[in-house]
Amino acid sequence: MNLKKKLAMGIATGALAVSMIGGGTYAYFNDVETSTNTFAAGTLDLTLNPEQIINVSNIKPGDWMNRTFKLENTGSLDISKIFLTTSFEESVPGFADHIVVDFLKNEDKGSILGDSNIIVSKTLSELANMSPDAVKNESPKFFGWQGGEKSGIKAGTSDNLYVKFRFNDNGEDQNAYQGANLELTWKFDAQQTAGESK
Repeated sequence: MNLKKKLAMGIATGALAVSMIGGGTYAYFNDVETSTNTFAAGTLDLTLNPEQIINVSNIKPGDWMNRTFKLENTGSLDISKIFLTTSFEESVPGFADHIVVDFLKNEDKGSILGDSNIIVSKTLSELANMSPDAVKNESPKFFGWQGGEKSGIKAGTSDNLYVKFRFNDNGEDQNAYQGANLELTWKFDAQQTAGESK
């Protein structure tokens, strides 16, 4: 290869290198900010105190049993509703027709204007077809004012409930229920409040 060709080749290679460097270089101002964000979900935690509301034996027609218990919101979110569902297992069919819940009251939702009755005189068989809200304020309003707490349970608070069970004496032969037993399950299903702007 002669000198002219070598010189031309060197110039071409140098020009190519300069054009590549120049093509990839820009001059501009720059400023970068970084945002670190967090999403933390709250907790919905309902506690029943005591867990066993009633454990009674040797009952007979006409007997009644009064009990109290608490529904406690130990979570970080408010509860809007608590649905009560009833199920049972009976050793003698029909025994649940003779066990009556005379009332279940939420004492915190009641007022001087009236009780907040969740249940009024229902047999366990009837309650198995219902899902009442145990923390709804159903007290009557007086000139737009309603006594007692609002419906639901705020985080960190509790409601006191009072229940009366009764073995109904129907005045007829109930010998079929001698020695009968019934296992009652009450499930309290807590629901969150509606979503809101945060």
